[in-house]
Amino acid sequence: MSSSSPSTPSSGPAPAATPSPLLTLPGAVAAEAPDEGVAAHYGDLFKEQRALADGTGFVDLSHRGVVTVSGDDRLTWLHLLLTQHVERLPARQATEALILSANGHIEQELQLVDDGATVWMHTEPGKQGELLAYLESMRFFYRVEIADRTSEIAVVHLPAGSIAEVPASVHAVRETAHGRDLFLPRAELTAFAASHTPAVGVLAHEALRVEERRPRLGMETDHRTIPHEVGWIGSAVHLEKGCYRGQETVARVHNLGKPPRRLVFLHLDGSEVRLPAHGDAVRLAATGLEGRQIGFVTTSARHHELGPIALALVKRNIAPDAELIVGPDATAAAQETVVAP
Repeated sequence: MSSSSPSTPSSGPAPAATPSPLLTLPGAVAAEAPDEGVAAHYGDLFKEQRALADGTGFVDLSHRGVVTVSGDDRLTWLHLLLTQHVERLPARQATEALILSANGHIEQELQLVDDGATVWMHTEPGKQGELLAYLESMRFFYRVEIADRTSEIAVVHLPAGSIAEVPASVHAVRETAHGRDLFLPRAELTAFAASHTPAVGVLAHEALRVEERRPRLGMETDHRTIPHEVGWIGSAVHLEKGCYRGQETVARVHNLGKPPRRLVFLHLDGSEVRLPAHGDAVRLAATGLEGRQIGFVTTSARHHELGPIALALVKRNIAPDAELIVGPDATAAAQETVVAP
């Protein structure tokens, strides 16, 4: 396999999510993998993007896995397992963390918040079973209770600037600069949608994520991605905390070297009808389609203001001002640095 190509973990595809009841809303078009189970859009992609950018509406993320950890030792115990410093995490303060392999490769990316008694986390669709199994295997004598809450709790996202009321039944709120993630009883999804219009699909949510240069597990990562390549050092990896699995790789690359690849943001030629797909090759424009592959597209989107855009992983030594082409159509792409060479 090419060193620049994405790959699928050998564990096989994750089980499909239970379809959201909001797929019955007018105009709903079902999303494809990895976001099966929720709506891609509700009929007007750019209108939905503008709604999110203006701080209105909500995004149904009920296909994401939800896991909780409760008990007196929850933060001390999680601190030993995660890349983030959570031992003294204040209640209601959002953070994100990774679980790495022994070689420092990213296995899980978790969106966390502690409510004072329970840590609530959501992760990529279908990843909750793998996460639960790992946490259970590391439980030992710690006073913790671990639960998969996916079947009863749905994640919904309110964009930054939203003044929408949070229902009293919400178990936890994870608030960041990008908006608020609510852990809502799944049975209340339909009622929530009726009082928090407009509904916005995941394609609009993804377009704004790409605009903000934020990586996503399974899109900007493959089986050998390390945190430095995609910009998770600092936001999800604390460099001054104690031991955790994979820490040696994190410290060695940070102190002694450079990651083999780096994340870039691409402005794509708007004249092409087809957006590049995940995994499409990135090459130097000077070498054309016959040239060596130097990276691959991770996520592409049509943005309501910027036009076609993408994120890509490329070899670290590619010059930041190099002109690129992507995909079989040789779409011209101008890059912006996300992770420094």
